[in-house]
Amino acid sequence: MINKLINRCVALLLSLFVALPAFSAQHVAVHPRPSIDSAEQATIREIVDMERQAREASIRRDAEFSQRTLAEDYVAITPLGQVTTKQDTVSARKSGQLRYDTINVSDMVVRVYGDTAVVTARADVKGHQLGEDFSGPYRYTRIWVRRTGHWQAVSYQATVTQ
Repeated sequence: MINKLINRCVALLLSLFVALPAFSAQHVAVHPRPSIDSAEQATIREIVDMERQAREASIRRDAEFSQRTLAEDYVAITPLGQVTTKQDTVSARKSGQLRYDTINVSDMVVRVYGDTAVVTARADVKGHQLGEDFSGPYRYTRIWVRRTGHWQAVSYQATVTQ
C-alpha cells in the first residue's frame, strides 16, 4: 500500500505534469479583479498554454520539454515530502518507465504577480510506472517565473485527493 502510494506520488511529480484528454475541455478560472489589464490577460493566456504544453509533454514523455522549461534550481515536492529536481524529472522522462494514458486538468486558476505566475489546478491522471498503477485525482500548484523573456517552472507540489 505504501509502496503503491510512493510510486504514485513520485511518478506524478517526476514527470512534471501533471498535468491533462482535450485541453479545450478544461476549465480555467480567472477571478475577475477590477485592476486586471490586457497585459495580465496575455500573461494568463501564455501560462495556460505552458500548462497545455506540459500536459502534452508528459503524455509523450518529452524530456526536451523538461530540459527547456524547468529552471536549474527547480524543486518538486511529492505528497510524502520527497524532493525531486530538474535532473530527476528529465531522467524519469528519458527512462520510459513512466507512462501516462490520460491527464485531465480542471479547476485551473492562474494568478499573476509581475514576472511570476502561480497555477493551482486539479488533475485526474491515468498511468503506470514500472507496471504499478498510479491513477487517481490530484491537486497541484506550479510556479512559473519569466526569466530573459521565457517562462520557467521553478516549483511544483502535488497532493493526492479523494
